[in-house]
Amino acid sequence: MSIQKKSAPAEHLLMFLDTLVSVRLSASAGEDRISIIEHRMPYGSKTPMHIHRKEDEVFHVLDGTMRFRVEGKDTVAHAGQIVLAPKGIPHAFRVESVSGARCLTITTGGDFERMLREMAKPAASAELMPYVEPNLHIQQALAMACARNNIDIIGGPIA
Repeated sequence: MSIQKKSAPAEHLLMFLDTLVSVRLSASAGEDRISIIEHRMPYGSKTPMHIHRKEDEVFHVLDGTMRFRVEGKDTVAHAGQIVLAPKGIPHAFRVESVSGARCLTITTGGDFERMLREMAKPAASAELMPYVEPNLHIQQALAMACARNNIDIIGGPIA
């Protein structure tokens, strides 16, 4: 039996766009390639509308409030709630709580985790920064990293 530590040390925190992330379970850890990633996001943080070609994406909201749009339907999720974005279905989210939000993203296959690791940098600190709209260069880099990892950006974020 393999036991994962409950919290990642600060030196393992990554900065992915405006989000502090910690890979709680890497897809490389087991045969089923389950990945669990914890996200700490500031108010206003949002994703573009996108589709995962090969993996479902499960969001477990731990703190805060997030608005999800999955296949054109909006759902507001609070701490303790789970939202499923099935593979092949357009989805996006936005953090709506002023204090930010924290969630787990659970996928299988490793595509999302690989894209995240490709785009992320080691976090300089464990302090969450305010949301900043990504510039065109970052948007283009994200689109290319997503495409390399079976994720298609198909539109803008939730307004």
